[in-house]
Amino acid sequence: MKKNKDEIQYTSLQKKAMHLRLQSLSLSQGLKQGSFQSLYKSQGIEFSGVREYLPGDDIRSIDWNVTARMGRTFVKTYEEERDLHVFIILDASLSMATGTNGLSRLEKAKEIASLLSFACEHISSPLGSVIFGASILFSCGQKSGKEHTMYLLSKISKTGLDDTRGSALTNALRGAANLLKRRSLVFVISDFRVGDYEGDLSRLALKHDLVAIRLSDESDFHFPSMGSVPFVDPESLERQDFPLSSASFKKAWRDYGMAHIELWRQMCKKRGVKTIEMSLQDDSLLVLERFFSVVRKK
Repeated sequence: MKKNKDEIQYTSLQKKAMHLRLQSLSLSQGLKQGSFQSLYKSQGIEFSGVREYLPGDDIRSIDWNVTARMGRTFVKTYEEERDLHVFIILDASLSMATGTNGLSRLEKAKEIASLLSFACEHISSPLGSVIFGASILFSCGQKSGKEHTMYLLSKISKTGLDDTRGSALTNALRGAANLLKRRSLVFVISDFRVGDYEGDLSRLALKHDLVAIRLSDESDFHFPSMGSVPFVDPESLERQDFPLSSASFKKAWRDYGMAHIELWRQMCKKRGVKTIEMSLQDDSLLVLERFFSVVRKK
């Protein structure tokens, strides 16, 4: 029986994700065991109910409201949270159309989101997502299971560029904060070519473990010598001719690109946000594996 395009794409990405599964499983086990203190903090414990007081119970766990109603002493009981909850925020705004050699930032972002989705499926982690462009294009709460993974992958694979100018990153961050009911590992996959999102990023990082994945391209830092070439900003539609054969222009472009990323790094560090910098030329799987490996060893 001939496989359709979606099945072929699923199988291809599943093969890649199988390698990532080991890293994700190790990460999950580390969280459950509290074997390291780094980016990923212990999920802690969750309230599960009450029971009657027994000699030796901590008096600080007494539920005074239930005790008053029942006329007998009751204590609160808790159970350890055993699942790593994950959430993906995916940028599909116009600036994600940029790239070189036939690969756009959006296609790279979709590949990363797909790999992370498969990794969550393999360790049964509840997963949710928000996809945004100039507005919120899709949002879904956290669930686990293959059927849910396939649903999310379908949404991710079918996501195209939002042809409306602007970016709803701030709304996506706020939307995630409203959707997430417990501490989660949140990945924001974007080029971060937008302003005024830092406050919402910081507020989300206060309650969740936040990883910002910044997508870059070699054109962010240097161009080949090609004379004067017209460029159009996809967000503002501003047109400008760049003198690509000018050594001073190329140096200024490179310096600006490096300075812009350094400011972003410092902003994330200040707000407790971990970062992954990935170029379109990088192997997505290897970069993610390296990140999980470094975090696990800290």
